[in-house]
Amino acid sequence: MSFPRYPKYKDSGVEWLGQVPEHWEAIRYKNVFEEKFVGANGSLPLGSISFGRVVFKSDVFFNEATKATYQQVQAGEFLINPINLNYDLKSLRTALSEINTCVSPAYIVLKAKGARDNNFLKHQLHAFDLFHMKTLGAGVRQTITFDDIGACQTYLPPLPEQTRIAAFLDQETAKIDELVAEQQRLMALLKEKRQAVISHAVTKGLNPKAPMKPSGIEWLGQVPAHWETKPLKAVAKLFGRIGFRGYTTEDIVDEGEGAVTLSPSNMVEGKLALEKCTFISWAKYNESPEIQIVANNVLIVKTGSTFGKTAFVDRVDQPMTINPQIAVFKNIICAPRFLFHVLNTPAIQSLIEISNKGSTIPTMTQEAVGNFWIGLPPHGEQIEIVAFIDAEQAQLNELTAEAQRAIDLLQERRTALISAAVTGQIDVRPGAPVSQPALRER
Repeated sequence: MSFPRYPKYKDSGVEWLGQVPEHWEAIRYKNVFEEKFVGANGSLPLGSISFGRVVFKSDVFFNEATKATYQQVQAGEFLINPINLNYDLKSLRTALSEINTCVSPAYIVLKAKGARDNNFLKHQLHAFDLFHMKTLGAGVRQTITFDDIGACQTYLPPLPEQTRIAAFLDQETAKIDELVAEQQRLMALLKEKRQAVISHAVTKGLNPKAPMKPSGIEWLGQVPAHWETKPLKAVAKLFGRIGFRGYTTEDIVDEGEGAVTLSPSNMVEGKLALEKCTFISWAKYNESPEIQIVANNVLIVKTGSTFGKTAFVDRVDQPMTINPQIAVFKNIICAPRFLFHVLNTPAIQSLIEISNKGSTIPTMTQEAVGNFWIGLPPHGEQIEIVAFIDAEQAQLNELTAEAQRAIDLLQERRTALISAAVTGQIDVRPGAPVSQPALRER
């Protein structure tokens, strides 16, 4: 859809706004909003801001003393996350709350002053956040205050025009959001398909006519008659960093002065991601040769929020070991990638989930994992199954990447539309003549 520009513009003197419609009025945000300071209401649920929305969050680990320091946010009020702007440039840090909740005192809570359209202000704060707010503040954690925001100048149209712009954006962004949701649903279906392909191939094989037999294992059911069944401890040995061989910050060294020590963050979508690495001294690396990483090892997270996550090591270009959160499968008697795919079946992941021995931090024992039973075809068939899964996954990954590219384009369009409307680069008033698009490049 194409939208016209306004008939006349003037220079706003504000870099992120550029030129604005001639009849829009200059105003500072301290005259648009007032900061609200209200203690918590113990009956309100906890909340936080998440990518431009105020959402409820779990209060399982919160005590009443902590909650008493929180501040109320009512539906129709604005919330701003003012901390760590330099650490996270992607999150949307402003929102118009649609719920009654209480939030950390670190947040800024605002109310609109005078006759304003809250939905218009919501969209303009979104653009302000993306294009200017992250340039404010100071300190190691780049924190801002309402004084920083309040000193910033903006331009507002008359109230009826604010309402018109807000209604237009709510309507158009809802359409875009639905298109995004469709792509997200497609990605979810592709993920389910990927899991189904893996699960069927490593539990039933590739020959639909193969004679079957009971495996004697509840989760596995029937398997091809010529397959064996074995516990994981008979297929590979699992090694972890022994407690007394752990390391401290004194063992951390600069790149080039020691070996990479892998953490769960280095395990991304089944592969190693080494863009950001921690290094430990050669002495600490050589202390535990059983966990030194070589090609065809399989890694698994054994403790922490991502426990059960796996990665296959296809190559090792520099010395690597693991941190205490990870265990490594070595001495693998089957095709290593076959083991990797088995570990990623929904059934095995469910077994890992219920093997959790941690009270607050999810943890699994190496003994428990070793006692999981799996189906094991002859080695040649394992290789065929791995090749089939990898080929199928390559196709599914490309479809997933296409869906993600579509989402990225839609989100860019959404951002451009909001920015153009709330800065007056397009005229969405009734009766404005349609012309060429006037969305601004940022």
